[in-house]
Amino acid sequence: MPLTLKRMAALENDREIDEKDLGVGPGVAPGPDLAALAEVEGVLGRTYRALSVGIVTVVLLIAFEATAVGTAMPVAARELDGVSLYAFAFSGYFTTSLFGMVLAGQWADRRGPLGPLAVGIGAFAAGLVVSGTAGGMWLFVGGRAVQGLGGGLVIVALYVVVSRAYPQRLRPAIMAAFAAGWVVPSIVGPLAAGAVTEHLGWRWVFLGIPVLVLLPLALALPQIRRRAAGPAPGAVGEASGRAGGGAFDRRRIRLAFAISLGAGLLQYAAQDLRPLALLPGVLGVILLVPSVRGLLPRGTYRAVRGLPSVVLLRGVAAGSFVAAESFVPLMLVTQRGLSPTLAGSSLAAGGATWALGSWIQSRPRLDPYRERLVAGGMVLVAAAIAAAPSVLIAAVPVWVVAVVWGFGCLGMGLVISSTSVLLLQLSAPEEAGTNSAALQISDGLANVVLLAAGGAAFAALGGGAVGQGHGVVDGAGGSHPAAFVAVFLPMAGVALAGAWVGTRLRER
Repeated sequence: MPLTLKRMAALENDREIDEKDLGVGPGVAPGPDLAALAEVEGVLGRTYRALSVGIVTVVLLIAFEATAVGTAMPVAARELDGVSLYAFAFSGYFTTSLFGMVLAGQWADRRGPLGPLAVGIGAFAAGLVVSGTAGGMWLFVGGRAVQGLGGGLVIVALYVVVSRAYPQRLRPAIMAAFAAGWVVPSIVGPLAAGAVTEHLGWRWVFLGIPVLVLLPLALALPQIRRRAAGPAPGAVGEASGRAGGGAFDRRRIRLAFAISLGAGLLQYAAQDLRPLALLPGVLGVILLVPSVRGLLPRGTYRAVRGLPSVVLLRGVAAGSFVAAESFVPLMLVTQRGLSPTLAGSSLAAGGATWALGSWIQSRPRLDPYRERLVAGGMVLVAAAIAAAPSVLIAAVPVWVVAVVWGFGCLGMGLVISSTSVLLLQLSAPEEAGTNSAALQISDGLANVVLLAAGGAAFAALGGGAVGQGHGVVDGAGGSHPAAFVAVFLPMAGVALAGAWVGTRLRER
């Protein structure tokens, strides 16, 4: 239908305004073309500055929460008479985050990342408020579960935003900025949380963070609405043909429920080696195996070249590293007599070297060598994990752990950011959400499985009881050195296998 004269005049007026903004058009001296500027700008250039600052601030808040809450958690559990439920405060977050990841992938692919990001930030803040005001441990755990759902929604939505709003040349840089967002919280978070807990009370560690979400919301959401709102170009027709106009894939939602429940049961069983604990463990595995096969790309566990190997490597790297790192402070406290503060500080430098590794992979000239970077990074991770238990020998200085762990974090910076970049390169726009969810599921699920395996080996060799790697509970003081070796050396082997997977990230 032809446009009316009024509408044509309005469009012409808009065009003239846009031309003046761009510095072109009749009566205006030639100036820079914003489209051309966007082609050469960095992530903090005029075009991307507000969006970059907004989404990196979201990552900063999540990082600060992750590092600060762990410091306040033991005090909260004791005051709420819930020490016996201590591990559930962590597993509750994780299990709901798995479901949130799958939901966010579906939501972002069909309707855009704006909805899941906004709802995720809101749920994350609401969960902190519930936990911070809880009068009992079960309500506290419930708040952590709400928080986990929000965290799962946010992390996948952020990946989709990067996929849609940034050109491919800038994605390594924004992923490096995400990694840099963890540096300050990893150093300041535990100290700040300890001071707040001591002087104001543990509740303010939880209640102080929600106020800060207003800044990223104000900065990021308008930019996301402009640059990344709505379904991906290929998603509308596909979704409408399958489920009547952008409906969620109910099968994947059911699998998400199953994987969350299975992960929770497996974590519960890993806390106890009594025969009775085998029942929930077996049930968890029965739920997990078909769910994982349905949610991860076909060929993931055969390390098929391309996307399946990228997803597999993310789990191998994150799971082996986190499972080993969880036992480092415990080893330093029980075997070398360090205070918990000093033991935790031994890992602080890792935040900076992690960010350095992520920055290195973001250099454009290194992009053709990304597979080599990743393989080399996994070798660094394996070497760091294998060298860490050397401090069990009294003649080895304790600062050796800080040095080797710094190299391990450098390797992780190379690997984690590179897998994120490669995932977006290998994903069609309409599949960015689903594939990002698969990457995060591989990451989180590997953490659960390898932590459970490491914890079981540790306890079986007389290591004492460990609350999922997040704290020491009564009885861990008499840990036997061999129990730590039984954790670190197998994890080093897993990381070394990841170096081979790193050679299969690109399709021939």
